[in-house]
Amino acid sequence: MITVLKFWRTAHSFSGFIRMATCRSSLRSLDYVSFHKLLGTGKGETFTPSDADPYVWGIIAVLPDASFRSKFEQSKPIRSFDEVAIQKTTIEMSTINSIGNWSGVQPFGESTENTQNTVPIAAITRARLNWKYARRFWRETPPVTASLHNAPGLINAIGIGEAPIGLQGTFSIWRNEAALKDFAYSNASHRKAIELTHQLGWYQEELFARFKVDRIEDEVFNINLMAE
Repeated sequence: MITVLKFWRTAHSFSGFIRMATCRSSLRSLDYVSFHKLLGTGKGETFTPSDADPYVWGIIAVLPDASFRSKFEQSKPIRSFDEVAIQKTTIEMSTINSIGNWSGVQPFGESTENTQNTVPIAAITRARLNWKYARRFWRETPPVTASLHNAPGLINAIGIGEAPIGLQGTFSIWRNEAALKDFAYSNASHRKAIELTHQLGWYQEELFARFKVDRIEDEVFNINLMAE
């Protein structure tokens, strides 16, 4: 299977809002897509509406394999976003590993190939916030996200979510697995957040997945895989 992330920058914010509402049924009708979500985007700093970018919208979808790429690109929901886009980004990925659930399912499967020397590497984190701990979560988040955006080896990080608050995630691309692991396990702010997650249980649901980046066609985010 392959995971496809598509993003569109629109000239008018209402174009994206309308499609977030009207494309749900057409996405559900794609029987070859095993998992999909419509996504808003943002800076991923506080995971509140103040982070949101009302001009950039996305879709994540899991396809059986690359042979379904053309069919997906020509599908009704993709064409609908294409019609109003002034910039487009497509990222195709293969799963390295995935832990946890997204809306009650494990969407990305697991790779059996050797990925030891994979570069670059992408990660998706996604969580459903336990409202009991929302205020504490929002207070603790900024140091973690600040350290993420300044982490050595990070190429780009984008906030993603199915709703303005409560359902938050991050998509990030890293130079290599060592850089990602160094942030995950050695960064003090991130370690503290992990400890608090275990202590408080502030997520009702969470997922972490790593991917091999197979293809990028990017206009929206200026992702530069070659920069040092």
